[in-house]
Amino acid sequence: MFEEFVAAHGLADRLAFHGGDFFADPLPEADVYVMGQILHDWNLEQRLFLLQKAYDALPEGGTLIVYDAMIDDERRQNSYGLLLSLNMLIDTEGGSEYTVADATQWLQSVGFAKVEAHHLIGGYSAVYATK
Repeated sequence: MFEEFVAAHGLADRLAFHGGDFFADPLPEADVYVMGQILHDWNLEQRLFLLQKAYDALPEGGTLIVYDAMIDDERRQNSYGLLLSLNMLIDTEGGSEYTVADATQWLQSVGFAKVEAHHLIGGYSAVYATK
């Protein structure tokens, strides 16, 4: 599906999908990495490992985009994110949703200098981190 979408929009020379095991394999060279609905699968140690790996692989000025059904910082508004977090706790070993503040702190702790969050549609949010 990815290749078809990219080709249909004339982006084949700018975007590429790379399969693999991001815990074991090196990340491909890129100016932007996207971790969409990835971090919620893993515990904190694994999340920090993946974020550090992305930071280390990005060139200066490169960006990591993280999106998930992030819970609002007060843990009171995003019922979708809260229910999805419960589901992740049941279905994974250590997975859960997390707050925008959590993601921001993690990204800063691995070295990202500029971090900003944006609410997306529905219960999703994205955090953009630039090296």
